[in-house]
Parts: sequence; structure tokens; C-alpha cells
Amino acid sequence: MNDVIIIGGSFAGLAAALQLGRAGRKVTVLDTGLPRNRFAGHSHGLLGHDHKPPLDILAEARQQLARYPAIKLVNARADNVSGVIDDFSVLTADGESLGARRVILSYGVADQMPDVPGFAESWGTSIVPCPYCDGFEVAGQHWGVVWSGPQSHNQVRLFLDWTDKLTVFVDGHDIPPDIQADLANRNIPVVDGRIIEIAHHKGHISAVNLDTGRNVAVDVLFAHPRNKPSASLHESLGLATVDTPTGIVLKVDERRQTSMPGIYAAGDLATPFLPSVTQASSQGAMAGIFAQQSMLA
Repeated sequence: MNDVIIIGGSFAGLAAALQLGRAGRKVTVLDTGLPRNRFAGHSHGLLGHDHKPPLDILAEARQQLARYPAIKLVNARADNVSGVIDDFSVLTADGESLGARRVILSYGVADQMPDVPGFAESWGTSIVPCPYCDGFEVAGQHWGVVWSGPQSHNQVRLFLDWTDKLTVFVDGHDIPPDIQADLANRNIPVVDGRIIEIAHHKGHISAVNLDTGRNVAVDVLFAHPRNKPSASLHESLGLATVDTPTGIVLKVDERRQTSMPGIYAAGDLATPFLPSVTQASSQGAMAGIFAQQSMLA
């Protein structure tokens, strides 16, 4: 039996495996090879790996894990998790049943692209969600911000640390009068109408086209499409979740444990705000450490 099965082998999952493997705990990592940031050309903000392609960072991490005999990396999808603490069973899509004392869920989330021509093609290149991940590279340029709710007001204020050229796209939302007044005081244009197309060249945005007939040129567009967990294992387990402006995440305590004893979660799957590679790696490491400590005699 495994000490821990980790479902999801991106930054959070591999960070958890590293801590457990260094403690000599038997670990199996199940991964489908589809990390959320695979569309990004570079990953930023991860100490020692800044401005490297994310897939290259993950490949290097897997090579480093190879020196730990207790860690097994398996290219497989987990279809079901059942059991209780100290006696979990994970069934893979290949029909293999694996036992474990603990389970770490780190299968991330999938972004749901809006039905707007050019949006998906530009995602990760010139349409991005996080200023900490990509803001430095486009600082001082003309940023567009797609309004998605009350949280967008704080995002606009945050973005002013990177650029003073901002345009807000209402995209069908109602912005309260007091917030509209604040945006006006900051000299931030607010453009009405719904976005119907992203004009781009090989993913590099040239203009946001609106149903009002107006086309607005920007250099980069910050947007927060809805996302959902990349798998439904948490649903079948009945784990508690938290609603966020862009989707749901798993509820965890201060030790990264979910509402079911023995099951932990880390990474974007359990991060309510501003997910990043740095956060995922940190949370994964802590989930691994806390899972190990929970098995001490």
C-alpha cells in the first residue's frame, strides 16, 4: 500500500511528492499531463525558474524526483476515490486499483473559454488573468480589463502599479455609480457593450471588438473566465467547497486537509484568489508535509 497517492502531477502535486519522497514515504503520483498553464509561453515569479517555459520546469522537476526510489510517477487518470483514512482506494482509468493511507488532490482547474472568436486563441499569450504572473512583461503598455464583478474594482486599482493606461470593458455588467465615479476620477475609460470578437495575430491581440460597432485597440487584455475543477472526484467524495467569483474551489483547513479526514488538497483546486505557480508549489509542499505528519505513530 502507498502512504500517499497524489492525483495531479503539476506544480502542487510534484512539490508534495518531493517532501514525501525525501521522508521515505511511498508515493504514487497520477497525472494526465495537462497542466493549466500549458498555454503560457513562460512562467514567472517562481524563484530560481523565473521566465522559463512551464512545461520545461515540470520536466526538470520530474527528472529530479527520479532520484527518490519511494516516488512513482504514473501517466494515468484517476476515475474514483473511495474508502476512509488509512484505507483509501483509487481506481485509475486503466482499471488498476491502488491503495493508500492518505490522498492529496491537486488536479487543478480548467478555464472555460467564453464563446468569443479569438479569445481562446489569445489565451495565455495576450489574454491573461494574473498581473503577478505576467504584469512585468507588459508594464507601461495599454491594458484592457474585462469587468467580471465587484472584485474587478480592486483589480483595476491593483493594475495601476504596472500601468497608467487602462481601459475597462463593461461586457454587459452593471457597474455601480460610485465605482463608475471612482474610475472617472482615476481617468480610466469605461467602454460599454459586449465583447463579440478578439482581433489578433497568432494570439497577439490587436483590438477588442464590441457589439456597439466600436473596436478598441489594447496591447494586453486581463480577463477572468469561469473555471471548474479538472475532475469530479471531490463531488463523489462529497467534499466541502467554497464559491469564488470565477468558480468553486475545495475548502481546506490550515493543514491543507479537506472536509474528509485523510484527504488533502493543494494548488489551483484549493486557491480562492490569484492562483500562481509559487502558491501551488508552496501549498503542495505543505500538503505533503502535513500528510506525512498525520501518519506518525
